[in-house]
Amino acid sequence: MNITVVGSINLDLVASAPSLPEPGETVTGATLARHPGGKGANQALAARKLGAEVLLIGRVGDDVMADEALALLDAFGVELSGVETDVDAPTGVALIAVDPSGENQIVVAAGANHTITNAQLPARIESPLIVQLELPIAMVEAAVGRATAFVCANLAPAQPVSEQLLRRCDLIVVNEIEAAFYGDLLHRGGGRVVVTCGAGGATMFQRGEEVARAVPPTVTAVDATGAGDAFVGAIVVAMLEGMEPEAALRFACTAGALAATRAGAQPSLPSRDAVDALQSA
Repeated sequence: MNITVVGSINLDLVASAPSLPEPGETVTGATLARHPGGKGANQALAARKLGAEVLLIGRVGDDVMADEALALLDAFGVELSGVETDVDAPTGVALIAVDPSGENQIVVAAGANHTITNAQLPARIESPLIVQLELPIAMVEAAVGRATAFVCANLAPAQPVSEQLLRRCDLIVVNEIEAAFYGDLLHRGGGRVVVTCGAGGATMFQRGEEVARAVPPTVTAVDATGAGDAFVGAIVVAMLEGMEPEAALRFACTAGALAATRAGAQPSLPSRDAVDALQSA
């Protein structure tokens, strides 16, 4: 299975704190960790660890943060020939605060992610494609427009996109907040729409009608960062493998739950063996 991911690459700076701050509040007593991240990179690695061959198209800065941001992708065999270096913009950074329950707050400084151009895209993207919205929307729409196979769009973070993009997608993945932002627009195409609800599981729709529902296994959450990206990588792999909707949702919910049991976005992404083992437990 070959998948192309066009998306963001970041270095995550994660502060694990006793609580998340309210507006204007300073919270002390945190510990700091650095992890590779970015929704595009996370979803590429998620799919790779679940058995797919993955090409990532993205952009990093000419700085030491780029090496950290790409380290796990390289270690697990994600194809990085589509990643270019920008000598003028820094590697993207996400500032993440996490509380003991695993809830988080995230602020992203896009850096080189927002200097990526259509020139990096092949004229035709013939393998299944995954996109998110941490790149310029024009770039995302160009990638989808050049796709000739299955297209999954994770519409996060929520922002306006063309109805043409929505209609082209075979699969749209959103959380509850994003689903509320897009409303009925999500269901105007013929593709499937998955709405995730964290510990509440996920529901799949087609043309506005529910076709499947699943809940994740019970786990002890440590850090929810990356859980949604694990879900996206897993649901795409499951659907491309031909799993039925309910089985695909269960598989993806299990991957997302496992990702929440460890700190960091990419370090927490589960292997295929781990997902299969938890499903059969």
